[in-house]
Amino acid sequence: MFWGSRPLALKRIYLLPNLVTLANAFCGLLAMAKAVDALAAADPAIFYRKMDTACMLIFLAMVFDALDGKIARITKSSSEFGAQLDSFSDMLTFGVAPALLAKVLIEHEGPLLEYSGHPRLHFLAAASFALMAILRLARFNLESESEESHHEFKGLPSPAAAGALTGTMWLYLVLRRPEVVEMTEGAWTPFGRLMGWMEAIEWTPLFGWLPVVLVSLMIGLGLLMVSRVPYAHLMSALARDRSQFFTLVGTVFGLFLFFLAPVPGLFLAFNGFALYGLLRYLVGNRRAARERRAVGTG
Repeated sequence: MFWGSRPLALKRIYLLPNLVTLANAFCGLLAMAKAVDALAAADPAIFYRKMDTACMLIFLAMVFDALDGKIARITKSSSEFGAQLDSFSDMLTFGVAPALLAKVLIEHEGPLLEYSGHPRLHFLAAASFALMAILRLARFNLESESEESHHEFKGLPSPAAAGALTGTMWLYLVLRRPEVVEMTEGAWTPFGRLMGWMEAIEWTPLFGWLPVVLVSLMIGLGLLMVSRVPYAHLMSALARDRSQFFTLVGTVFGLFLFFLAPVPGLFLAFNGFALYGLLRYLVGNRRAARERRAVGTG
């Protein structure tokens, strides 16, 4: 009886795109497991290594998140089940996991940085980020069925918010412990060499702001996710770009810079995307208000 007739809604479940979506969720779960293991580690070096891996897993999940929809469209295997599964995976990986990583990093580094914030504040900041991501995804599911344009998002997309928060944490980790990225395959990485030149700089005063920055980021990014600030759909924007040759050249050089210094590149790209969308919205509103006043006085 249990394996008998299937509900109508579940009769078309496609294997490949849903496996890719589950890989996204798996990365989120593994990132949270790494963060928990890091907090339990007695050796500080192990803590930073595990947190470094956890941050990397969040960005790896973004690759799977970008691929599942493409695979579904190419193979003509889109389904309502896949859409719901994608939202649940995004909720876990880009809502809950980054918030947990941030709380773990604050709790571990706070005493070392002489920061005395209350754990309840850290929890509320993490909860605000995770809950706003859930609300944003629920709203997106409803609006994508009716009115939301494929050219832009209403509110900061949850992967972008997760990228901004995780990129900030990852940049802190490599500044705090440069050996995390200094060597690869027995050779110095370009960013590792840069860190070697910067060892003479006293970073401790800057590090002391980390808990405050993370708490503020979680609250601010959470509010941006549920806001009505429009954010461009980058893939759609690139597809519509008429000057595609110059866009291609710029993209290639951007990828070169990312290859040379991936962690700072991710930090600048995701935080820049979040900030640019907000500033464009504020400037556009201010310009529209001036035009309305000019028409009213005319």
